[in-house]
Amino acid sequence: MSAAAPHPVERLAEEDTLSLAERAYRRLRDAIVQGTLASGSRVSERSLAQALGISAQPVREALRRLEQDGMVITLPRRGTVVAEFGPARQAEMGRIRAALEGAAAALAAERADAAALAALATQLAAMRAATEAGRPERVSEANERFHALIHAATDNVFLIRSLAALRAYDHFGRVRALNATPEELPRALAEHAGILAALQARDPETAEARMRAHVLRSLEVGGLLPHGLKTQGLKTPGPKTRTPPV
Repeated sequence: MSAAAPHPVERLAEEDTLSLAERAYRRLRDAIVQGTLASGSRVSERSLAQALGISAQPVREALRRLEQDGMVITLPRRGTVVAEFGPARQAEMGRIRAALEGAAAALAAERADAAALAALATQLAAMRAATEAGRPERVSEANERFHALIHAATDNVFLIRSLAALRAYDHFGRVRALNATPEELPRALAEHAGILAALQARDPETAEARMRAHVLRSLEVGGLLPHGLKTQGLKTPGPKTRTPPV
């Protein structure tokens, strides 16, 4: 049997601090969303391990996670192949993610404790510093952590798992949007500041509207949704002042 052709993915750097399985997952996820590993192409643990310069075990774990994400599928007599990841699929999953992210923001506005809000403020500060430095990759990392903190604050296992299943689409849309235009970094920062303000004000309606509108607009900027699908929310007035009970 002839050896499998090497896959066009970069080897992993030895100095990375994440686990091998996590690093392999991220590298393969990025290769799929960027088209380096094309839809329909067959992938194997052995050839991927060789391409990445690691053993097969972390690759096996990475492929398992990618299959949970819907990015690879196992077919009879074909083995593991890269799933279809075209514009229609991305648009469909983007709409679903916008709805779930909005629901998460609403729940977080009701349930986030002081520690969670402080952690979100810290990530917003990191996002601001990266924006001012013109570092979209750093903005993306802080952005991802910001959303993850909101998910955790919901204290809803089903919602957290549902959003985790969409993380590959989330990553792809975020990278596309943040690199779309020079104006996108400060615009995204302002939107996240508005979302945090609604969470701090314990205003679930505003938090949900702003989050959903933010996700949809980001997808539009990244070319993953047609323009005009945004709902009201980004220009929502400041969080409503609630009258304390007498």
